[in-house]
Amino acid sequence: MKKIFLLLALPLLAQAQKIDKIITRSETERIETYLASDELAGRKPFTPGIEKAANFISAEFEKAGLQKTNGSYLQSFPMYQSKVLNFTAIVDDVTLCPAVAIISKEANIQIDEKSGFEVASIKEGENFGQNAYRIMSAKKPTIAFLHESFAKYIPRLSGRGPLRENQSTIIFVVANTIPTKFKVSATQQVEKLQLSNVVGILPGKSRPNEYVIFSGHYDHLGIGKPVAGDSIYNGANDDAAGTTAVMMLAKYYAKKRNNQRTLIFAAFTAEESGGHGSAYFSKQFNPDQVMAMFNLEMIGTESKWGKNSAYITGYEKSSMGEILKKNLVGSQFTFYPDPYLDQNLFYRSDNATLAELGVPAHTISTSKMDSEPNYHKASDEVQTLDLDNMTEIIKAIAKSATSIISGQDTPSRVDTTKLK
Repeated sequence: MKKIFLLLALPLLAQAQKIDKIITRSETERIETYLASDELAGRKPFTPGIEKAANFISAEFEKAGLQKTNGSYLQSFPMYQSKVLNFTAIVDDVTLCPAVAIISKEANIQIDEKSGFEVASIKEGENFGQNAYRIMSAKKPTIAFLHESFAKYIPRLSGRGPLRENQSTIIFVVANTIPTKFKVSATQQVEKLQLSNVVGILPGKSRPNEYVIFSGHYDHLGIGKPVAGDSIYNGANDDAAGTTAVMMLAKYYAKKRNNQRTLIFAAFTAEESGGHGSAYFSKQFNPDQVMAMFNLEMIGTESKWGKNSAYITGYEKSSMGEILKKNLVGSQFTFYPDPYLDQNLFYRSDNATLAELGVPAHTISTSKMDSEPNYHKASDEVQTLDLDNMTEIIKAIAKSATSIISGQDTPSRVDTTKLK
């Protein structure tokens, strides 16, 4: 009996030994430390720092032996950066300034109540984040009137960008009620620029036209107001941690070379400013060919359950979570459903654009969204992370994906009719 048990255990032991030699704490630390370094100045889009990050990720994909697309790891696309030069807003014959935010790539804007804009509002006591996201995602030109209690968000809305080719003009005006008459005039400086995702491919052996995606966003917030002398928002956990995991998984699977399905490793740009990188990326695939998406977001701190645990957003929307749990039976690691449903995390990360197309696309995270002390702060530094635990999380993700990348398991599709 002992001999039989030993024979069964040997393959698992060999797998564990192999993964421990490839996904190491020292390698996790090396990659994470560079991505979150002051040298990259917070990795904000359209800055030298994010370009350095993209070059670093590309070089690591090259060393791993991943394939390029059209001769490059950079998946570039056009975006627009706008800057308001002047504006006026008149609401029921009262001039408002500067209680207006404009999200548009138009150089000249002239609208009134007869211009055919959709009219929306966010009333006192309503959830600002959810309503603002819905309005900013509108397909039609929209003007939204905000209760004065939300005036503090105008600077943040004004700084929104970059903007996509199909961006509708969205205007936010602070006014406690929807007026009967309004007029907004503005001129902007508009510049067309390039952004880039970083994408590497590991072709599948027997199912090359079936794709499994591992992704994370490599952008962050850049440089802000100094706090205790520190003005760089390094984004060590958000999301250098997820990007590090993507790079480590790429290295691991490239060493194994036994994936039956094609693996795509993607580092997305501009997640913090609207999910633009993943939106462009999602349009490059037939969604029916994407079998699963592992989006990795903020895995550098312990989850609410402690070490060796993480949660999966949208857990109930496909069978992917159950498959991952099954593949980890007997290990110390556990996946849980997202405990922060009021935060709408399933819709707020880079998995959302593919999930909206029916792909079983989920985000894996450990971030305690009700009490994460360094979230979107200059204090999000490498020294605040648990790199040992983070390394174990990356190993667990690699093991949990085994039956999906082999083609043995295929998660059920997301029912798009039940999405918000």
